[in-house]
Amino acid sequence: MKRESDPEIEITADGSATLYLNDLDEHYHSTKGAIAESRHVYVETGWRAAPAKEPVKVFEVGFGTGLNAALTAEAAMNHRTPTIYHSVELYPLDPALSENLGYGHATEFFSAINRAQWNAAVRINPYFTLVKRTDNLLTMELPQQTDVVYFDAFAPEKQPEMWSGEIFRRLFESMSPGGRLTTYCAKGAVRRLLQGIGFTVERLPGPVNGKREILRATKPISDAVTPDDKASCDSRER
Repeated sequence: MKRESDPEIEITADGSATLYLNDLDEHYHSTKGAIAESRHVYVETGWRAAPAKEPVKVFEVGFGTGLNAALTAEAAMNHRTPTIYHSVELYPLDPALSENLGYGHATEFFSAINRAQWNAAVRINPYFTLVKRTDNLLTMELPQQTDVVYFDAFAPEKQPEMWSGEIFRRLFESMSPGGRLTTYCAKGAVRRLLQGIGFTVERLPGPVNGKREILRATKPISDAVTPDDKASCDSRER
């Protein structure tokens, strides 16, 4: 869905900024805390719970401001975990607008993430490689053997085409055994849709002072996997 107007900057409850789209009546992040939501829903609940293998392969649906990518780059550096991060955005923001949000105080990699070349692999730090693509999730070829999916599209009532069974089925098929999909959306309809496709779905607490619940969906490990292979897919704390 094409944006018809430039986003406006608003301050969220944790003091960090977000963007508001008037034509969609939608914010890029939770108004209860942009940085808190991003770190909790995606980095802590998704990336840190990825299958124990290297590199960790992440696919983000909705690059947006680049905050999720920047916080993941920071975590990869801090924990020395090689990470390859694919992200898709059909209508990228002007990097200058994103940098006006002030996320640079939360992570040193924010500017590099936003100014990285599109449609190319860019090494942001020794442990983090970024591939951000200007493409359409509905028709693009998905990265394969993805360990973590950050599903950060606009809300289902704003962009229903992004929350279809076909999209989640394609994501499921592209993920590695034990792979995790995380999203801020905890609606019952989304949870049942994920379960129907084959994910094991958890309702988990949201960020402090934020949303009450979020969802994490796991692609089951096949019974045909040997014990040694299964052990290599177990989650680890980074």
